[in-house]
Amino acid sequence: MFHEVAKSELSAGAGVATCFGVKRRAGEASRSIEVRALQTTLKAPIGFTGTGLHSGRPVRMTLRPASAEYGIWFRRTDVEGRDALIPARWDAVVDARLCTRVANASGVEVSTIEHLMAALAGCGVHNLLIEIDGPEVPILDGSAAPFVRAILARGLRMLDAPVRVLRVLDVVEVREGDAWARLAPARTLEIDFAIDFADAAIGRQHKALSLANGTFVRELSDSRTFCRKADVDAMRANGLALGGTMENAVVVDGSEVLTPGGLRHPDEPVRHKMLDALGDLALAGAPLLGRYVGHRAGHALTNRLLRALFARPDAFRMTLCGPETERLLPGAGLRQTDILAVA
Repeated sequence: MFHEVAKSELSAGAGVATCFGVKRRAGEASRSIEVRALQTTLKAPIGFTGTGLHSGRPVRMTLRPASAEYGIWFRRTDVEGRDALIPARWDAVVDARLCTRVANASGVEVSTIEHLMAALAGCGVHNLLIEIDGPEVPILDGSAAPFVRAILARGLRMLDAPVRVLRVLDVVEVREGDAWARLAPARTLEIDFAIDFADAAIGRQHKALSLANGTFVRELSDSRTFCRKADVDAMRANGLALGGTMENAVVVDGSEVLTPGGLRHPDEPVRHKMLDALGDLALAGAPLLGRYVGHRAGHALTNRLLRALFARPDAFRMTLCGPETERLLPGAGLRQTDILAVA
């Protein structure tokens, strides 16, 4: 058995530390050691207030530090007499048409979790209790940037438990009409996405990135959710998108971007789809190493892809994460200067 864990903080850039656990087997020589990346949580709670994108309801949410092996859980503070804890996990997803919604066996649910989940994965947060007083995560500015900025400012605390990563070992693919999503083996987490919209303001866009070394924070986290004006009108007629505004979404109409200030990036829509994909893949329950390719894919298809992956035990392997692998994860290599990219 392993007997003792010693913490060693190694510099990973200006203002940010990466922490590894050094474990020694009993009775072995001092040179026989095993270095592993350690799980993380927040140093202190973070509070958010805002509005639900689809419900239009005001909501308060607090991210609270959690112990090792806890994972990511939501707790509905407004629910009494029923189980209020909901796991942020692929097999808890109950509806993913317009957003990602998770629920427990009592029917208590939380929706629009994908931007927050992307921020947690992109910043390397493994354990967290998310307290929320309503059924929907606040939309804030429509991107993951406000969550990322707060997490980086608060900082992470290392825990005495090793990180496990999920390695994709074989190709898994799901299709629906002309949309499809695929996972394939890769050394890092890579996301390759293509979209095709009739509106000239969006049109055809394609982007591929390796998300190692803080790429998510710098390249994707500030890209906002987007929609066509005709779709907004239809959703509101059906009691949806009641909290949507020009301040928390990119709205297009044909060749025109209606949102004041226009796009943050020329290809902001496809970047946001990549952000969404990371948030949905984060529901795997561990950092994922593989290549995700999405063609006109959405939340539901990505969740189907995870279900197909876990239905094939030969297509993945959970392994302990050493320092070489840790450097390839989305939350590794972040620097304080990366906060400027999402300010």
